[in-house]
Order: sequence, then C-alpha cells, then structure tokens
Amino acid sequence: MKPGAARATRTVGGTSAGCVSGGAAEQQRAASPPAIVPNRRLTAAELRASMLRALAQLPPGAPLWIFGYGSLIWKPEFDFDERVPARIFGFHRRLCLRSVRYRGTEDCPGLVAGLDRGGSCAGVLYRLARRARGAQFARLWEREMFLGSYAAHWLAAQRLDGGGSVRALAFVVRREAGNYCGNLPQADVLQALRSACGIYGSSLDYLRHTVAALRAEGLRDRQLEQLLAQAELP
Repeated sequence: MKPGAARATRTVGGTSAGCVSGGAAEQQRAASPPAIVPNRRLTAAELRASMLRALAQLPPGAPLWIFGYGSLIWKPEFDFDERVPARIFGFHRRLCLRSVRYRGTEDCPGLVAGLDRGGSCAGVLYRLARRARGAQFARLWEREMFLGSYAAHWLAAQRLDGGGSVRALAFVVRREAGNYCGNLPQADVLQALRSACGIYGSSLDYLRHTVAALRAEGLRDRQLEQLLAQAELP
C-alpha cells in the first residue's frame, strides 16, 4: 500500500488560528539527542538509538500518534489509520531552521518550520498503522532527525473534532542547533524564501504547500500567510 493511503477515519476540525500566543506547555522529552555538529549527518547508530529511546516511552499496546505541523501535513510518507486536526500548547510553528539539503544548500540555505517555544500550534495528528512502525517509522525518523536539529517530545495534543486529548510524538526545534535561526531579520527570511532551493524544491514552495495544507484542514496561520504574501510580491 502506498504510504499515507490507509485512512480509516479522516476528521476535519473547525476553523482555528494556526499559531496563537498563550497556553500551558505539557511536554516530556522523548530522547536525548547527540551533541550538535553543524551540518553533520547523524550516523545510523545515533539515529537508531534516539529512535529507540523515544519509542521506549510508549506504553505496550498504546497507539502511536505523530503531530505534523509542516511538511508532515501534506507529505507524511507513512501509512496511518486515522488523521485529525489538533492543537498542541507550549510551542508555536515558525520558519526557524536553515535547510541545507531539502530546501536549500550550504551555499544558499533555505528555511523550514520548527516548533519553537511559546504559544500554541494547530496541525494534524496521525495514528500510525501497525505496519508502519518498522521501516516506515525509521524512514520518518531519519527524515526529521538526520541533522540533530530537532528533539523528539511527547506532547498532549488536543483533537479539534471534540475527541479529547492524546499523547503524541512531535519534533521540537533545538535552539542550540547550528542551523537554528529564530532571530533572523525579516529581510533575510524573505531573501531565503525567494532564492533557496534544495533536493525537494524551493523554500517558497515549502511555504506554499504548508499554507495550502493548513487551509485545506480549516486551519489558518496568519504569520505564514503574511510571509507568503510578501515573498510572492514582484
């Protein structure tokens, strides 16, 4: 089966802001990532060890939920049994990581989203299919964690369909990471969006896909929408 094709339930929530201020964080660090060496890929052994530490915190028989807030909304690349809009608290979505592979190069770094401290963030929850917990989950881990830019956290995610709260794995930005750029001036952000391109396409396309995917779920992120409008100006 094609990854992402299994959808036993797809619930669409009501309109909600993509990121707002306030809210209390409820989090638990899932893994202690290796020390940061800028632009160094983690070894297979490092990736596997961090993945196993995260999974060890999942109780036996419990469902594995993943919270997507960027490309995972529109390109999950794994099989799932349920997909539902949700909100997490204590973090907000932000273009705060330089991308030197997927959406840029070392000579012309792009920008991708991370969960940064404060506020809240609306995105999409996935309940992974059992068959996806092996090779598919390992590929997801490599995709998100290969540079050590993120730390995996277990967060309380509030379903936006009225279905209560679930414990979900989310990839939270590490501010000590060499490619963290949360204080980048607006002019530099716009320049990166307009010029950077990596193996998966441009940073601008990444932003377009993310904004469109949020809107398709009935969600909005005003800051990303404003950035997109400015970046597309002639």
